[in-house]
Amino acid sequence: MRKIYDLMIVGPATRDLNIDYTGAEDRSTGGAVTFCTPAALAAGAKVFASVKISPEDGDIIEGFHMAPEDIALLPSEKTTLMKNVYFTPDRERRDASCPAQSGPIRPEEIPDVDCKLYHLAGLLYGDFPNELMEFLHGKGLVSADAQGFLRHNEAGKLCFHDWAEKEKYLPYMDFLKTDAAEAEILTGLTDRTEAARRLYDWGAKEILISHNTEMLAYDGKEMFTCPVKARNLSGRTGRGDTTFGSYLAMRMTGAGMKEALRYATACVSLKMETPGVFRGTRADVEAYLREFYS
Repeated sequence: MRKIYDLMIVGPATRDLNIDYTGAEDRSTGGAVTFCTPAALAAGAKVFASVKISPEDGDIIEGFHMAPEDIALLPSEKTTLMKNVYFTPDRERRDASCPAQSGPIRPEEIPDVDCKLYHLAGLLYGDFPNELMEFLHGKGLVSADAQGFLRHNEAGKLCFHDWAEKEKYLPYMDFLKTDAAEAEILTGLTDRTEAARRLYDWGAKEILISHNTEMLAYDGKEMFTCPVKARNLSGRTGRGDTTFGSYLAMRMTGAGMKEALRYATACVSLKMETPGVFRGTRADVEAYLREFYS
């Protein structure tokens, strides 16, 4: 009997160079798929990871610490390279550039496994061609990070542009994640609650909007927010991806929207206190919930 996964997380991993406001350099593995996956696993979901990288960077796959049957390397001529220069201690202001971008993920590359939901954990416009969204929409539920449709690599410079085909493809999205700035680019609205309503009106079925102060979730009927309570921001990188990975895991394993948002916000608050991907357990998050969210 074939294993049924709660979600497949699909996207490019990256080689990252991060330079903080003091000039200190840190080299690491990044990418939405890299941060989403451990957060989803910690929440208890059955996760399959499909990672777009050059085969020469196969050590990235080893860093996921997953069983070989639960992860696939989708070969690319290049691995995406990202450079982030942070100007403030909280890492809210940064200059990001992209010296190299991996190739697009094609429908025929998606591994033949049974999944309830396919999450497009993108970084840059071009990661996911339209035919991939159409293909996955026919296979199961689909979720996406708006970043993968708004952020363009223009000769190494990262620029944000509105998604020209948003009104066609937002109805494909059973779950959609944006941050506050991306929500404004998509809708023209600075009010996050109004932006969530607009994205729902355009067809996205459940929206999560991340912000440095709180997380917001909306499904057309109910809207919930939950405050971020991280005691420091040394692990700021990967905030949105950790939130959404844990949120999707909770939703796909039976949690309601309010419970999932509360868990995901606690998870990312705890993650932000330590650099790198989330390495805690569900028990760690539940302990954090009891201490800071009771």
